[in-house]
Amino acid sequence: MKNKLILILSLVLSLFMLILFIVYLIKDDSSRWQVALGGIAVSALPLFMLFVKKNPFSVPIFISYYIFLFCTTYLGSILSFYMKYKWWDSTLHFYKGLLMGFIAISLFEFLVPVRSQRDVSKWIPFIFIFSLAVTASVIWEIYEFAGDRFFTHTMQRGGNRDTMYDLLCGTAGGLLTAIYFSIKTKKPG
Repeated sequence: MKNKLILILSLVLSLFMLILFIVYLIKDDSSRWQVALGGIAVSALPLFMLFVKKNPFSVPIFISYYIFLFCTTYLGSILSFYMKYKWWDSTLHFYKGLLMGFIAISLFEFLVPVRSQRDVSKWIPFIFIFSLAVTASVIWEIYEFAGDRFFTHTMQRGGNRDTMYDLLCGTAGGLLTAIYFSIKTKKPG
């Protein structure tokens, strides 16, 4: 079931982005065809999970990933929601922080055996979840900086203020997920 879902979602979004790539390439809209080309690559990324013996990620995580991709590439960049709605960028950074937190929970539960999880202080998964979400936010901002430096010049229109606000939103999403996991597991300190 999970593998079929990954395959279907990857193919549908990749095909959608391929069509957009061709349309905007023909129209010579370099900003949009570059986004669509990137959309093809990130849509196909989860296909690597089909070759993993034990996939640690749940169906809701994959669906959340594709929602994020659709919102950031198509709605955000191609339909210009980033320009039309000031709240769009910060909302997606917050969502990404939440998503990365849940990815961290999946990785923690996958990598640490259940019998060992009982003996681990609640602070270890908290720090792991929070750190992974913050690191993802930092890497995303590096990606935006590099994208502006070498390609589009449209990702960080707000400069340093935009970067810091994005980092705060991603950090808040990760912190919220880490707190949620700590409350859910109710482990001793």
